[in-house]
Amino acid sequence: MPMPKWWGQVTKRLFNPRVLARGTYPVLIHVGRASGETYRTPLDAHPVDGGYVFVPVYGPGADWVRNVLAHKGARLRIDGKEVELAAPRLVGRDEAFRAFADEVARPPKLLRITEFLRMDLVA
Repeated sequence: MPMPKWWGQVTKRLFNPRVLARGTYPVLIHVGRASGETYRTPLDAHPVDGGYVFVPVYGPGADWVRNVLAHKGARLRIDGKEVELAAPRLVGRDEAFRAFADEVARPPKLLRITEFLRMDLVA
């Protein structure tokens, strides 16, 4: 796992509410796979041809990743609007990096992130 699980819990409880309150960061809106509750998770959302790629810094087992895969989609609030996303799939590092624009910073190798979540825009 790229980042320790305990740090993810700190982020979820302490930092995410503050980031959400500011309203300046992209927010993934997804439904809990067991609870059915709607969750809002601030994330880096990298636009790619036909959709977005997300960097799961806590690994592909992170709750938000598992929720999106289970429900086969999510919504993204970005730049003041909401877009519908579908066809979520984990892609490898090479595919994600090829899809990124040149100016997008790649995650540091130190994090050992090998899987990324890609979703397509719903027309």
